[in-house]
Amino acid sequence: MSPSGKTERGLAGVLALPGFRRLWIGQVFSQLADKFYIVLMVFLIAQYWVTDTPQSNAALAEAAAAFRMSFETRAQMITLLATGIYVANTVPAMLLGTVAGVWADRWPKRTVMVASNGLRAALVMLAPLCLLPGPMWLGLSWGYWALVAMTFFESVLTQFFAPAEQAAIPLLVSYPQLLAANSVYQATSMAATIVGFALGDPILRLLRTLLAQVGIPGGEFVLLPLCYGAAAVVIAGIEISEPPREPRSISVWEEIGEGVQVLRERPKVRSAMIQLVLLYSLLAALYVLAISLAAAIGGLGPTRFGVLLAMSGLGLAVGALAMAQLGERFSRRLLASAGLGTIAWCLVLLGQLRGNLVFTLLLCGLLGVGAALLAIPAQTTIQEDTPENQRGRVFGLQNNLINIALSLPLVLAGTVVSRYGLLPVLWGLAAIAAIAALSERPWRNS
Repeated sequence: MSPSGKTERGLAGVLALPGFRRLWIGQVFSQLADKFYIVLMVFLIAQYWVTDTPQSNAALAEAAAAFRMSFETRAQMITLLATGIYVANTVPAMLLGTVAGVWADRWPKRTVMVASNGLRAALVMLAPLCLLPGPMWLGLSWGYWALVAMTFFESVLTQFFAPAEQAAIPLLVSYPQLLAANSVYQATSMAATIVGFALGDPILRLLRTLLAQVGIPGGEFVLLPLCYGAAAVVIAGIEISEPPREPRSISVWEEIGEGVQVLRERPKVRSAMIQLVLLYSLLAALYVLAISLAAAIGGLGPTRFGVLLAMSGLGLAVGALAMAQLGERFSRRLLASAGLGTIAWCLVLLGQLRGNLVFTLLLCGLLGVGAALLAIPAQTTIQEDTPENQRGRVFGLQNNLINIALSLPLVLAGTVVSRYGLLPVLWGLAAIAAIAALSERPWRNS
C-alpha cells in the first residue's frame, strides 16, 4: 500500500509486496531449473551414451534396430535418445495436471510448493548414479532408462507445483494488482525459457571445468539441486493466509467434476480458458512452422529456427511488461481481440514476407506481443472469477488442456505443411485467429 492508502499498481506495486516477491524469486529458480534439467539430460546423452557415430557403436546400432530406424549421424542418435526424455517429461503434464490440481486445493499452497521443489532437488541428486556401469536393455545401459524414469517423476512433481503457484498469486496480491502480477509471471516464464535453454549448456560446462580444477568431479550435477533447493528455501518464507479446509469425503474424480462445473457455471472463466487453449495451439504450430520459415531465409537455415522462437519469446516478455504498466486502462475484451488480431495479421505477413530476415524477426516479436495481450488478461480473469477453494483444480485442468493444446499441433502441423505447403497453413491459422478476435466483439463496452 502507498502512504495515501491506495493500492500501488504496476511492476513496482506487486514487487514491493514481500510475499509476492518471494514467490517470484522462487519462480525464477524453479523455472530456470526446469529448463536446465532438459539441457542437462541432452548434455549427459551426448557425453556418455553417444560418444561415437552410430556405425561405430554396436550398442547404439542395436538401439536403432530396436526402433526400426536407421541413423547416419551422431546428431540423429542424440535426437532419438533426447526424444525419450521429452516424452517422459510430457506424459505427466498431459495426464496428471487435473489430479495434481485437486491435491493442490486439499493441501496448503506453500507446503505443496516447498515439498515439490525440495523433492525435485533430492531427485536430481541421484543423476550421477545413472552413470555407473550396469545391465543393458535395447542396446543402452540401465542408466539411460533410469534418467527417463527420473524425468517422469520430476515432471510428476512439477504438476503439483504449477497449480499451487498459480493459485497462490491471488492470495498474495489484491485484485487490482492481479493483472500486473500475471504480467510479471508471464515475463519471467518467457525469460527463463530463453535464458535457460540459451545459457544452460555453457553454465553446465563452466561448472564442470571450475570444480574439476579444484579436484571435484561432476560439477555439471551441482546446478539443479542448487536451483530447486533455492526455490524451496525462498518460498518457505512466504506467509500465505488460506481459509481452513473442511474435511471432505468425496473422491478425487468428484472434485475434478466440481472443477469442470466451474467452467460450466462461469462463462468468463470458460471463455478465458478457451482463449488460452487456442493461443497455445497457435504457438505450438508456430514451433513447427518456424523450421520452414527459417529454411526460407538464406542467412538463417532450418537448424537455426530457435532464433525465431526466441524473438517471439522476447516479444511476449516485452508485451507482458507493458501490460503490467498499462493493461488496466483497457477492457479485457479489447485486449483479447487486439492480441488475436495482431497474431492473425503477423501470420499473414509471415507468409507474404518469408525469406526476409529482418521482417520475419520483427513479425515474430510482434506476434509475441499479441500473445501477451491475450494470455495475461485471460489468466487474470480465471484467477479473479474462480472461487478460492476451486482454484487448484481449475488451474490443474487448465494445465492439462494447455499441454494437450501444445502437443497435438506439434504432431499435426508438420504433416499438414508437407501436404499443403507453408502458405496455406499460415493463412488457415490466421483465419482461425481472426475469427476468434471477431467473436470477442470488441466494439461492445461490457
